[in-house]
Amino acid sequence: MPASTVLVIPAYCESGRVGDVVRAVRRQVLSGKMPAIDILVVDDGSPDGTAMEAQAAGARVVRHPFNLGYGSALHSGYCTAKRSGYQRVLQMDADGQHDPAMLVRLIDALDQGADVVLGSRYLASDAPQSSLSRRVGTRLFSWIASRWLGTRITDPTSGFQGLSERALASVVNDGFPEDYPDTDMLVQHHRAGLVVREVSVIMHERIGGLSMHRGARIAYYGYKMLLTLLMMPIRRATPLRTPDSVARVS
Repeated sequence: MPASTVLVIPAYCESGRVGDVVRAVRRQVLSGKMPAIDILVVDDGSPDGTAMEAQAAGARVVRHPFNLGYGSALHSGYCTAKRSGYQRVLQMDADGQHDPAMLVRLIDALDQGADVVLGSRYLASDAPQSSLSRRVGTRLFSWIASRWLGTRITDPTSGFQGLSERALASVVNDGFPEDYPDTDMLVQHHRAGLVVREVSVIMHERIGGLSMHRGARIAYYGYKMLLTLLMMPIRRATPLRTPDSVARVS
């Protein structure tokens, strides 16, 4: 029987890491510790061997012709999942931070009725250390997300997530953020009536490479996310193009 769940891994310049991540996920499945899932790596225009390494490790690979951004890579994964008939999507990073053994916690929460499952490093007793600016930003957006959703959210920037069939249908649209879809998407999920839940997961330090949230990028991220959240009550879909054209299933 084909798997009903696909794991989407957005990757940019993750050669030397993405293959190990894919193989670690496959070991979890082969050991019987988690249900069968398919693995889809979205190579966001990497100039290195990311795509070939992921494919050699056993993943299906979708490639962007050039770098489009983290959100665009995720959206390509979502649209591919929708077109391919998957009912649920899991997502994790390609840099080794997310522990494949924790995927089963996302699956269990989806099985229990959640639409959006957020893997939180801060619910664990041994949460990894982060920079001061990252901690300040996380606390700010945790407060904002918690106020919007009416429930405590501790890790709104986590890329370790699970989406139900309803949640997948809500993200395959032309208005999906192309850079950092974090707190704003949690608020949109809640406003759409979806059930958002956090679960405790273990996360590790990056194996290598560069973080998306570093240096001046953190300040830009904070500015853009605050602006997006402030504009959310009055944002409307553009009338200038056909809705959901990029995600339409032929």
